[in-house]
Amino acid sequence: MSATERKCAAVALSGGVDSAVSAALLLEQGYEVIGVTMRLPQPAEACSPGTCCGEAGIRDARSVAEKLGVAFFELDCRTPFDHYVIEPLCEAYARGETPNPCVGCNRHLKFGYLLDVVQSWGIPYLASGHYARITCPVEGWPVLSKGADQRHDQSYFLYDIPVERLQRLLFPLADFTKQQVRQIAEERELPVAHKPGSQDICFVGKGGYTALLEARRPGALKPGPIIDRAGHTLGEHRGIGRYTLGQREGLGIAAPRPLYVVEIDAARNALVVAPREEAFIRELTLRDVRWLLEEVPSGTLGCGVKPRYRSPELPAEVTALPEGGALVRFREPQPPAAAGQSAVFYQRERVIGGGVIQRARQGA
Repeated sequence: MSATERKCAAVALSGGVDSAVSAALLLEQGYEVIGVTMRLPQPAEACSPGTCCGEAGIRDARSVAEKLGVAFFELDCRTPFDHYVIEPLCEAYARGETPNPCVGCNRHLKFGYLLDVVQSWGIPYLASGHYARITCPVEGWPVLSKGADQRHDQSYFLYDIPVERLQRLLFPLADFTKQQVRQIAEERELPVAHKPGSQDICFVGKGGYTALLEARRPGALKPGPIIDRAGHTLGEHRGIGRYTLGQREGLGIAAPRPLYVVEIDAARNALVVAPREEAFIRELTLRDVRWLLEEVPSGTLGCGVKPRYRSPELPAEVTALPEGGALVRFREPQPPAAAGQSAVFYQRERVIGGGVIQRARQGA
C-alpha cells in the first residue's frame, strides 16, 4: 500500500462466519470497510438451512454489516455468474469433463467482476474469508501461499487469479485456523458465529448438476455404452454427465473384478472402463496454464502437484508447453485425474501456477 493510498476495503460477505470475521478484523486494523454480497442464480430448492446462499445468505450478510456498523450493498451478479460459471460448467460436462466451478468463480466473479465493480467505486481493496495468504513486496512479484490452517487451506482455488489482481486482494484469515475464527466470531458476538459451514456448491440443488444439464445440455444425460479398452460392450451408462474419471461405484455392471472409469469418450457417448492397475496414470497434459512467477520456466521444474483439491501434493516434474500448456509427469503412478479439474503447482507453501487437466495417461 502506498503512503497516499486510502486504507479502505470492500469485504465480500457471503453470510458465513469466515467473511464476517474478515470484516471484523479489518475494522480492528483501521480499515474503512463496506460489505458487499453477490446475488447469484439460485434454484428454490438449492439451499439447505444454514448455508451461505440465496435469500438466507443475503439476510445473514446484511445482519453482519449491521452488527459491525458498516455500509452494505447487494450486487446482482446473476448474469455474469451464468456467463462465467454455469455455462462453462455445462459445456465441460457435455465434453466429458469434470469441471471445478469454484476456480472459475474466483477468477471471473469474485476477483474479476466484483473487484472491478468495487474499484470503480474508488475502493482499492477487496477482501474475502479465504484461508490463504498473499504477500506483496514493495518491489517484486505478489506471492500466493497456503494459509496457516492446512486443513482448510483454499489456495488451490485461487491459482488462476492474475498477479496484478492479487495485489488488490486481502485475506485477513491467513494466520488463523477455523477454530480460532469461530472463537473470534463468538467474542465479537457476530450473528453468524454458530452458523454451520456450507458444504455444497452454491448454485445447485440436492440433486447436483443434473437439473442444469437436463435444461441446458440434455445430450450429456443421454444413455450410452460402457465398454472395455478392446471395445466390448459391458453395459449401459445413464449419461456421461453423471460420471467422472476413476469412478467405480454406480456403474451397474457385473465383472469378475472391480472396474473403474478410465476414459469418458464424448464423441462416442461412451464410458471406457478397466481394472484398477490400468487406471493409474503417470502424466497429465494441461491447458490454460497460469504461472504465478515472474517468468515462465524454460525447462523442467520439480514441484508438488495437486490434481484435485483433496489430494496431497504429489512429487512431479512440470514442463511448460507452447500455447499456454504444460506437461506434468509424476514420479510414481497415481490414481486417475479427471479432465476439467485443475492441477495446481506448489513449491513448499507457495503456489507457483496451475492449469486445467486436458488428458491423463499412463505414460512410459
